[in-house]
Amino acid sequence: MGFEAVFTLIVVGSVLLCLAFTRLGADLILLGAALVLMVSGILEPDEAFVGFANPGVITVAVLYVVAAGLTETGAVQWITQHLLGRPDSVRGAYLRMLLPVGAMSAFLNNTTVVAMLLPAIQDWSNRLRIPASKLLIPLSYMAIIGGTITIIGTSTNLVVNGLLLSEKGITLRMFDIAAVGIPVTLAGGLLLYLLGDKLLPVRQSALEQLQQAREYAVEFRVSETGGLAGKTVAGAGLRNLVHGYLAKMQRDGSELEEVTPETLLEPEDVLIFVGAPECAGELRQVRGLNPNGGDVTKLKVRHSQRRLVEAIVGPDFAGIGMSVKEGRFRSNYQAVILSISRSGEMLRGKIGDVKLRVGDTLLLEAGTDFVRRYRFRRDFMLVSNISNTPPANFSKAPWSIGILLSMILLNATGLLEVIEAAMLAGVAMVLSGCLSVGNIRRYVNTQVIIVIGASFALGAAMVKTGAAEFIALKLLSSGVGPWGALALTFLLTLVFTEILTNNAAAVLVFPIAMEVADTVGANFMPFAITVMMAASASFIIPIGYQTNLMVMGPGGYRTSDFIRLGIPMSLVTALVTLTVVPAVWPL
Repeated sequence: MGFEAVFTLIVVGSVLLCLAFTRLGADLILLGAALVLMVSGILEPDEAFVGFANPGVITVAVLYVVAAGLTETGAVQWITQHLLGRPDSVRGAYLRMLLPVGAMSAFLNNTTVVAMLLPAIQDWSNRLRIPASKLLIPLSYMAIIGGTITIIGTSTNLVVNGLLLSEKGITLRMFDIAAVGIPVTLAGGLLLYLLGDKLLPVRQSALEQLQQAREYAVEFRVSETGGLAGKTVAGAGLRNLVHGYLAKMQRDGSELEEVTPETLLEPEDVLIFVGAPECAGELRQVRGLNPNGGDVTKLKVRHSQRRLVEAIVGPDFAGIGMSVKEGRFRSNYQAVILSISRSGEMLRGKIGDVKLRVGDTLLLEAGTDFVRRYRFRRDFMLVSNISNTPPANFSKAPWSIGILLSMILLNATGLLEVIEAAMLAGVAMVLSGCLSVGNIRRYVNTQVIIVIGASFALGAAMVKTGAAEFIALKLLSSGVGPWGALALTFLLTLVFTEILTNNAAAVLVFPIAMEVADTVGANFMPFAITVMMAASASFIIPIGYQTNLMVMGPGGYRTSDFIRLGIPMSLVTALVTLTVVPAVWPL
């Protein structure tokens, strides 16, 4: 090795150490590494930042927009309401949850799938009286391996596909990797079904207890459309909410004497829930329920721009001593009152008739600029956001699902490349009203894009200086054959993805894998697919993959919990991959 190759390996080692032992962001670390390689003269500027022009990286950014449309329309919640059901055991819950999660992750970024399903699975575990710690690691793991079914399932697949295009002139279509992704997903799901309950402990959730929260009473009305009418209270998922509970129920102006889990819901029933302020946000995600307090349909704020806000009436509030209706609250403040709390007690009855006093705490649905406009005015003594997520616009859910399916078909049939189909789908999400233009930046994770783009500099330096060739020769020094070289490539990628990031690991190992394939005289495609699969197999250490970190707090997990189940998952993934890949793409 020459000096430049040694220097490159020192930079790569420094990146690994910084990611493992410092609190610096991965984007800053990798950008810093790209800068060092550029300033030292190892890479030219266009070589250092070539990743930001890679089609795979651009596709990742565009798919965030597609996923955002599905999020804002509540499409995933809409689907899961019909899938989860009420199993009576942990294994029964796995049967209901695992395959749908894997299937959704095949077409949506796995981080997005976990982010959207996490609250629903927590609520579901409460209703089933199953500890969330039994379900959340399996949720993360199935989202990870489900992403290996299609090219768009995870950013790692798109990155490797982009590398194949730039280095070999080959691009994969939507389902080209399904031959290995589907067996890996089924094998992983079977392992979780058989061992998940045994290997995962019962942990206390990190969620705050309801008794410690501020309580409100919020009223919601059952709409004629939406699918709740005709269901029981339990069947509609309203019996055990995460942030509140169903206290009373009114029908035709009269209160029902008893509300049981078997009570059937009818159109125009008024349901009164008691709980923390987040309860209103939770209920706004239920298709078929509309707030009964005020009239949110008359609020002149676009659906995507609405948020839940908590405000305390101040001394300069214009409507003191007047009822909410008399003071024209909705017209004057462009907000709808969902609930009122006074002196720590919930006020019940018709909100429009309540005469407001200084110190009353209001739970509002308002526009995104409400907090900014009233934070420093004396109308309210305190104004704060409760939720930064708009209520789901379920009327657009069929549109967003149709756009997603169209994107898949356009690429699967070969009519368009992945990036072209994704960009068309992103534009369609905006034009159809599934996603507002103003919210696009909020959904695109720029840190992930920077990490992926900057990590290309490490791979480029490894190839240019000969460091990749040196490592490849070292890997093969024991005289292993093509299959042994494939197994070593999987192992090296797996180690890197646990201590680095999945995308950075793929970019870093890809040139090494190509050198290994050339050295043993083998087809490069099995090595590229193996890098793709192994980079996604991050199960053992929670810091290695974002979805694992996302479930760690809500599940109350320790690192040992991931190690206990992650090692068998990694072994199964390796076994299936190293068996299927050579059979589909001969060495």
